[in-house]
Amino acid sequence: MKLTLAALAATSVLALTGCGLTGGSDEVGTESGGVTTLTIGTSVTPHGDIWRFIDENLAADAGLDLEIKEFTDYSLPNRALVDGELDANYFQHLPYLDSEREGQGYDLYHFEQGLHIEPFALYSEKHGSVEDLPDGASIGINNDPANQGRALKLLADNGLISLADGVDPITATIHDVAENPKNLEFIEAEAAQLARTLADTDASVINGNNALNAGLSSKEDGLLVETPEDNPYQNILVVRAGDEENEAIQKLNEIAHDDSVRTFIEETWPQGEVIPAF
Repeated sequence: MKLTLAALAATSVLALTGCGLTGGSDEVGTESGGVTTLTIGTSVTPHGDIWRFIDENLAADAGLDLEIKEFTDYSLPNRALVDGELDANYFQHLPYLDSEREGQGYDLYHFEQGLHIEPFALYSEKHGSVEDLPDGASIGINNDPANQGRALKLLADNGLISLADGVDPITATIHDVAENPKNLEFIEAEAAQLARTLADTDASVINGNNALNAGLSSKEDGLLVETPEDNPYQNILVVRAGDEENEAIQKLNEIAHDDSVRTFIEETWPQGEVIPAF
């Protein structure tokens, strides 16, 4: 198993060239001695942790070897997959993938059954409860469309705001807030920045993986925590459209949903920071 960290500089984006936006490829991975090596793009935590477990415990018996390439910038893994630098990626939920398909024109396929959910939570270094939030409190919130609605729904479900009638929470933005009794001031930021700048806000809604990277526990530290029931934000395995029938990709999806993977998630994050979705 090989592990690399994807560069975040703008030059990384410029280096992703060549294959265009169409899906499917003539070859998937590289085969040697009956073993197919697949390159999987993931976020760092918990995605990389989950796939290292899969590689170390399940891949060999399926005739696979996994090269795990970690990204900390959400804008890179889909482009890298489209351009053939990856054989699959695992870092996103379906609303985010849909926004990428629409906005970037990516021809990507997702397997229906997700692997895990990371509950969003509202965190604060200044206040011990939502009741303590002052009038005009500053609230950090995602600036990407797929996750901004998710953050707003958490606040709306707990009575801090309400959204305009008829608005789909998945696509909601701060402009769809209808009632704001505490006059909350929304500070939009890139997802990874929200944990780093938590001390600069009264509270922030933080993605599960970024909270984990910052040493935050949704159960212990969250003022509000998203419910996993009927949650549309399962993290999904994604490949180029046309590659989903490839034998190695089929094996990859199968071993990802092995019972031992569920057990690993439950035992590694027993407080529910990461929840199996299968």
